[in-house]
Amino acid sequence: MDETQALDALGALAQETRLRIVRLLVTAGPDGMAAGAIGEAMGATSSRLSFHLTHLEAAGLVQSRRDGRSIRYSAVYDALSGLIAFLMRDCCQGHPEVCTPAVAALSACACPSPEPAA
Repeated sequence: MDETQALDALGALAQETRLRIVRLLVTAGPDGMAAGAIGEAMGATSSRLSFHLTHLEAAGLVQSRRDGRSIRYSAVYDALSGLIAFLMRDCCQGHPEVCTPAVAALSACACPSPEPAA
């Protein structure tokens, strides 16, 4: 991830509803959630939800796919881990113990990649 991508991602996450959506989708795992279920969980109207999901998708943090008559959204784990790696790059200046808690937290989160669409 480069600086421009990081700025786009951080800008998208710097809004309460969008941050909550990303956290919800991270919790949901690689299969993601249907747009309607996200809207219910967020208490958001479909137009408001669509606005936020479009913003997150443009920033590369979520992806959508058609599932029958609905659209499912899922977190883009590579982008999220890339953002964290960008923020932590060149960390610690010779003091790895400073970064150890962050690295341990990331190691504990081992979500499998979603199956490729057929």
